[in-house]
Amino acid sequence: MTEHTALPPSDAPPPRTTFPPPGLMHLGPRPPQVFVRGQGAWLWDDAGRRHLDWVQGWAVNTLGHAPAAVADALARQAGTLLQAGPGFYNDRAIALAQRLAALSGLERCFIGTSGAEANEGAIKLARKWGQRHKAGAATVLSFGGSFHGRTLATMAASGKPGFARLFAPAVPGFRHLPFNRLDGLAAALAEPDVCAVIVEPVQGEAGVVEAAPGFLPALRALCDAHRVLLVADEVQTGIGRCGTLFAHTQWDVQPDIVTLGKGLGGGVPVGAVLAREAVCCLEPGDQGGTYHGNALACAAALAVLDAVTAPGFLDQVQAAGEQLAAGLARLAARHGLGGPGAVHGRGLLRALQLPPGLASGLLADAARAPAGGGDGLLVNPAQPQRLRLMPALNTRADEVEHGLALLDAALAEVAVPAA
Repeated sequence: MTEHTALPPSDAPPPRTTFPPPGLMHLGPRPPQVFVRGQGAWLWDDAGRRHLDWVQGWAVNTLGHAPAAVADALARQAGTLLQAGPGFYNDRAIALAQRLAALSGLERCFIGTSGAEANEGAIKLARKWGQRHKAGAATVLSFGGSFHGRTLATMAASGKPGFARLFAPAVPGFRHLPFNRLDGLAAALAEPDVCAVIVEPVQGEAGVVEAAPGFLPALRALCDAHRVLLVADEVQTGIGRCGTLFAHTQWDVQPDIVTLGKGLGGGVPVGAVLAREAVCCLEPGDQGGTYHGNALACAAALAVLDAVTAPGFLDQVQAAGEQLAAGLARLAARHGLGGPGAVHGRGLLRALQLPPGLASGLLADAARAPAGGGDGLLVNPAQPQRLRLMPALNTRADEVEHGLALLDAALAEVAVPAA
């Protein structure tokens, strides 16, 4: 394994004794480590300790931390053009839109700043389509357990329990259905006020819950039958995360609209709405944003796409994903978690199911700061009994094995209850 040197003490800021640090709003509990440098699969904190990062900014860092391809693209673009403004065309936005259209088979693209903005844009587009083509239909269906963002509309669209009530009154016009359940689906889609349904091929925030084998094809057929737009939220699953460029292709469906974010920029804030020509009905003034089509972000996204679409890259993602899944299954069997049935997900979006007596947050803490010292492992307790794992897509086989060893030690430290 490649060795990395720790930051010299002179580079580390003075230790803090209060959290959150002064100046930052308190938005929830965070570990005490403050990270100051990243390279590839690794993060270093201000004490010089390194951590194998299997969170990667919540599936954002497609190519790991500080990838040369993205850094070089940013440096070149920063010296050329940062922002022409949304009222003008720029060459990087045109190139990114054309690249995404060619890769997805969807003819048009809106480029924004985040996945939440992309989902918000998809909702606007669907409702505009409903106004013009379906007698004013405006209701958007989504599914229990889903997560579509933190704007007011995307929170209302999300099926996360209690989410829509945080900033009541919730934005109206959304209804939630049970995920992976076909009964009742046809009746819901047949309602005349429904313009669209938004679905994640794999629900990441719910703990990496996959669409059942026939669910998305049935949903596509019902949308066609009832003139409802199918929106695939690929903010977390897209850009190779699940082993193919777009996860929905693994179910052999073509959505009307696809949303992207997270991994598209490889660490740089960017999002995109891809849509069929036939549903693009926005008029001047309907959609926009100060950083729409930002040249710097588009340059980063193009560099990410160059890497992910290079020959053999996605094959490597699939191989690493299978290696990770097989290793997790071995750990699950060794620690009494249930064997292969405890492992969920596709590609390098995986989750480990934990027994009721073991909280995923407790395991994440043990992995991050091992009692015996040494490397930490960063993992995400997406749900109380689901540990989510999102390594960089270019992670190496030796890094996967090292992470499995660190997770093995953490499981032993927290003493998994006997099944």
